[in-house]
Amino acid sequence: MVSAVSVFPDGSRAAVSRDLVPEAPVALEFNGLSYAVMMATPADLADFALGFALSEGLAGSAADLTDLALAEVEHGWIVRATLSGVGVEQLTERVRARVAESSCGLCGIENLEALTKPLPPVATHAALEPQAIFAALAGLETRQPLQQATGAAHAAAWADNAGAIGLVREDVGRHNALDKLIGALAKDGKPLAPGFVLSTARCSYEIVEKTVRAGGTTLVTVSLPTTMAVDRAQAAGLSLWSLARGDSALLVNDGATR
Repeated sequence: MVSAVSVFPDGSRAAVSRDLVPEAPVALEFNGLSYAVMMATPADLADFALGFALSEGLAGSAADLTDLALAEVEHGWIVRATLSGVGVEQLTERVRARVAESSCGLCGIENLEALTKPLPPVATHAALEPQAIFAALAGLETRQPLQQATGAAHAAAWADNAGAIGLVREDVGRHNALDKLIGALAKDGKPLAPGFVLSTARCSYEIVEKTVRAGGTTLVTVSLPTTMAVDRAQAAGLSLWSLARGDSALLVNDGATR
């Protein structure tokens, strides 16, 4: 909560109190190694750690991440977990370049080289009916308590092909919200497809990458994509809808079979 002053065009003022979106450093440690530190909303952190490991390619399934433990420390939070399976070698190789970074952006030569690696092709999927998008947008409005309280939180949601919202996760960071969603679904053994991901984020390269790697086939975002996001969606066959509003949506890439 913060005390502030609202100032109006006529010069009048009014004292107000506003809730703020929580933000704190969250350190992710796998097998005793510090892998990354992100600024995130300290809620659903177990989902966040699992979703992050899956979308980063460290974990192949929810079973690869065990012994999850959360600890609030003086300057933030630490999430510790045991990693097994395909990601153990990657962990020791890449931890050097991931001492501390945001989940936004590309960092270092390893990530630049990773841009040349093809994404796995998305599964064959049916075309999404536009009405499902409008239904999901309407349903999302009442499923964002943090956004309603602060006006400063992103959301990522999973909806079925009829547009019914099944799960929502919120965070101050757009990538973090998607990681939380991916982790929560994986923990419950629920796939991203059939159905679609709805994100309130700017549609960047990373949002497309995370959706594809987690097994999604259709992504809907409320803003336009970047050029790299479109390129990656087209290469993987991801159906991409953007600029989604209550009365319109833009089909940017149609990867559906007909």
